[in-house]
Amino acid sequence: MGVTQVQIEACGSEHEDYLHDESRSTGFAESISFPQSEDEVRAILRELHERRIPVTVQGARTGLAAGAVPHGGHVLNLSRMNRVLGLAHDDAGTFSVRVQPGVVLSELRKYLSAKRFPLNGWDESSKAAAQALAEAPEQMFPTDPTESTACLGGMAACNASGARSYRYGPMRPHVQALRMVLADGDVLALRRGAVSACGRKLALTTEGGRRIVADLPTYTMPHAKNASGYYIEDDMDAIDLVIGSDGTLGVITELELALMPAPAVIWAASCFFTDEQAALDATVSVRAGLSHVAALEYFDPAALDILRRAKASGTAFASLPDLPAEHDGALCCLYVELHCADEDQAMADLGLLAEILGKTGGDAQRAWVARTAVDREALTFFRHAVPESVNMLIDERRRTDASITKLGSDMSVPNERLHDVVALYRATLAKEGLQAAAWGHIGDNHLHVNVLPRSHDEFLRGKRLFERWAHEVTAMGGAVSAEHGVGKLKRDFLAIMYGDEHLREMARVKGAFDPYGQLGRGNLFPEELLAATEEASTGAGPDAAADFAAGTSGAAGFERPGCEGVSA
Repeated sequence: MGVTQVQIEACGSEHEDYLHDESRSTGFAESISFPQSEDEVRAILRELHERRIPVTVQGARTGLAAGAVPHGGHVLNLSRMNRVLGLAHDDAGTFSVRVQPGVVLSELRKYLSAKRFPLNGWDESSKAAAQALAEAPEQMFPTDPTESTACLGGMAACNASGARSYRYGPMRPHVQALRMVLADGDVLALRRGAVSACGRKLALTTEGGRRIVADLPTYTMPHAKNASGYYIEDDMDAIDLVIGSDGTLGVITELELALMPAPAVIWAASCFFTDEQAALDATVSVRAGLSHVAALEYFDPAALDILRRAKASGTAFASLPDLPAEHDGALCCLYVELHCADEDQAMADLGLLAEILGKTGGDAQRAWVARTAVDREALTFFRHAVPESVNMLIDERRRTDASITKLGSDMSVPNERLHDVVALYRATLAKEGLQAAAWGHIGDNHLHVNVLPRSHDEFLRGKRLFERWAHEVTAMGGAVSAEHGVGKLKRDFLAIMYGDEHLREMARVKGAFDPYGQLGRGNLFPEELLAATEEASTGAGPDAAADFAAGTSGAAGFERPGCEGVSA
């Protein structure tokens, strides 16, 4: 019995947890595997490739767009690929860490905080870097999704971001290198700065010698926080195409992540307002006036009310801080987190924040200010409790009507459209009479508006409303997915944002990497579009498919000064 025959199991009742993710969507699969190394991933994919079996890649299944929910075929779960492989330390004093994709973010944070990693299997260079890390100022990995149990491979696959993306950006710029196994078991190794597109033409060579030439889509990405489809720009770094590709191009088996010194001082303030427009005005002023803001988050009146009820119910949220009552002026809340070099810098920013509150209708005397790690933990708990409380509310409603679920938006707009998009949300929700709560990354004009249906009819009306929002946000120059990726739930929104022809361009890129459309089936692209792309990529018969696999698909190439390597 071969190695992959041992590793590939029939998907049975004991694997039920692997058929869904945090989107509350459920799928089905015929088989499942839990590889622990890149070699095992390669062997499994080679066997599945021979039979053209679709593959859904999973990590911790914390995603909200159903990207890890299988629609048949095989589940390749990478949660057991959870080793930290090594550290590097360059002459400039910068550290980077190499990890398998199943390493969980909270584990990496624990190692960095303790300045101590498990060194089993590390080479001497990595051990020397570990010693340097122990003697250096504390390092951090800045990407900060709300769910700290997310795995790093999944975070790269959807270009995760989170609250601190306001200062540090999403996952993409912090990935220095990666290894990716293609559907046929071949490997593509990419390092930032090593291979770039020439205009909108990208040429790559796998470790097995296969040549991949792809015409990149011709769309222009929005000037807003964006995790919608493939990252595309002229002369782009090849590694950026993979990050955020929703598991549709290959299976990430290794990541090298850049670290940075942790800020010496982290302070935070929760500022309460009697009016939402005042909170929006304060957001604009904070962006313009404060230099050291790392996170700028918002909680609307409904979100605060849900927290009050959750605390009063005696659940796990009983330890939440006591929220001021609405009649005391706490209708909505703006959370401001400062990352500073010293306390003088932090005090100066707090003073500026107090001035802004005075001018925009807030009250500095009512603000919660956290200057210690313990106090910050309380505010972080407050911030993370909102989505958990909403999930509990919806789960309770599902007991009487299983057809409904939470509808969460993930859209963003450019800075100048913040007031406009919030006005859109309020007017349309009021017209439809739908219950909703909004919170999230207001610093990036990126609110998670969650419709909370009380019936199947409200669920359907909420879905139609989201489609309208996708059109309106696109018209504002925004993105239909800012951080969660597209997965399966937002495929229709992606077509609204880019249009059918650009979607076909994206599908042709997938076809260059994965000609039989096996990986991430159902993510980004509808089945009929993938089927047409497969036919175009592989030709009408087996000879054409073999030619493609050998790197002789006949894709048109070109040469011009500086682009000699980009030819078929």
